[in-house]
Amino acid sequence: MNECEGNDIRNGFESFCEIRGVAIGSDIADKYVYELNKTIEILNKDINHFAGYNTPSPQLKGDIAEFWHSDTHNIYAALNDSKFRTLVDRSHDFASADVTSNWDEKFGLKYLKNGQDSAKAQSWSYFERYCKYKAESGNSDISFIDFLKERGFENENILNDPIYNGQVRIIPSDQLKEAIEYLRFKIAKENLIRPDQVQRYQDTLDNLSSKITDPDGISSVELSAEDAKTIAEIAKEGKFDAKNFGFATEDLVELEHVLKQGIKAGTSAAIITMVLKTAPVVYDMLQQLISQGKIDESKFKELGFAAISGGTEGFIRGFISASIVTGCESGLFGDALKTVSPNVVAGLTVIFYSTMKDSFYVAKGTMSKYELANNLSRNLFVTGCALGFGTLTQVMLPAIPGAYLLGNFVGSFVGSFAYIAWDHAFMSFCVETGFTMFGLVKQDYTLPDSVLKEIGIDIFEFDQYLIDEYKIDEFHIDEYEGDFITVLRRGVIGVHQVGYSLV
Repeated sequence: MNECEGNDIRNGFESFCEIRGVAIGSDIADKYVYELNKTIEILNKDINHFAGYNTPSPQLKGDIAEFWHSDTHNIYAALNDSKFRTLVDRSHDFASADVTSNWDEKFGLKYLKNGQDSAKAQSWSYFERYCKYKAESGNSDISFIDFLKERGFENENILNDPIYNGQVRIIPSDQLKEAIEYLRFKIAKENLIRPDQVQRYQDTLDNLSSKITDPDGISSVELSAEDAKTIAEIAKEGKFDAKNFGFATEDLVELEHVLKQGIKAGTSAAIITMVLKTAPVVYDMLQQLISQGKIDESKFKELGFAAISGGTEGFIRGFISASIVTGCESGLFGDALKTVSPNVVAGLTVIFYSTMKDSFYVAKGTMSKYELANNLSRNLFVTGCALGFGTLTQVMLPAIPGAYLLGNFVGSFVGSFAYIAWDHAFMSFCVETGFTMFGLVKQDYTLPDSVLKEIGIDIFEFDQYLIDEYKIDEFHIDEYEGDFITVLRRGVIGVHQVGYSLV
């Protein structure tokens, strides 16, 4: 492999590292907004599931409340990137929970006409439910022991225990104060006359709430009995829209969520980029160890530099791309940008960041504007190829995991080699025609010092050169025979720069 081919491969790999890190950031942000939208849509679906029901709204509001609390919790969990989720169980087993969770906590809901009734229902004992069953079922002959056995309980000493033991008791937000007062009254009263009844009321009071709260402190949205009834009316018509209740990405996502996703994505991108950047150095070190039996100390310095530079730039690119995608797709920047492609954002981020970095070098004087223009055109070309190949591979091989990644990898190398070939052809055209590409290719035929020295001209530096008056009486031309002739030609002498060079 010659040096030119090596540079082409290196450039292709460098491009892949940059694009991959940014793509990771965009993908994380895209999945974040997708998950948030999905939880909102589930709320719409669950509430409108009751379309066409003939159940009166006062009775239906309890079912509505179950989905409301579970789904609104999940919306805010997705918004805050929490792993905790809840689920409406819809079990009809005895004293079963209405809402379960992935952190092993259970929730029971009672949405009755007032706080006292809701608190009382949450405090039922096994014996009270036994008496209620006998009165409503007509099976008055069933014993308490048989009642328990039919429901999977063998211990008959749970007579006065609360049937919802171990559950958080959820009631309407506008009934919470009344319910607490009722339970405190019952505890004080029963403590005097029936101490054996105190425990079930105390347990209910200790676990009473108007919302679901997970270990991260994320809660469902409180719901009053009246609001639950109103939503039930809308649900029966199938016209519930979460947006009308403040559940839209543009209403939920704030700057802090954008920054949080940016940091998360930036960290992931930094790790990925650092690994990719250091991989070639590690490979060289292993190859050197195998062939020479030792590793050059400079390789360790190179490894450290690659890790630091790769991690830092990866974080910045990932942060920028994720922040932009989150803001756009959530509607924070307006509805027009909600459908923006994460891949497009990733590509633009690579180009923008590289151009800003090169612009800084130009301002410092360490890079020419022609080099900046060359890098910009190269980044546009290679990034376009990488994203295009990624999309094409994903479409052609949808069943293969990592198809897009493979396309990115191939596209980066193809784009790098193709750009070199195109740039050589373009510069040849400029050499032959004198075309400056609107000032992006420098056509300067001032002879460089190296060329002047080669053709035998002495050069020197000066601040000011004064020419003395010179007069000659006569001039004799001696015959001269040169030992050599140096021929100059027009050609590429720098990045997007045409001038005279030695043959």
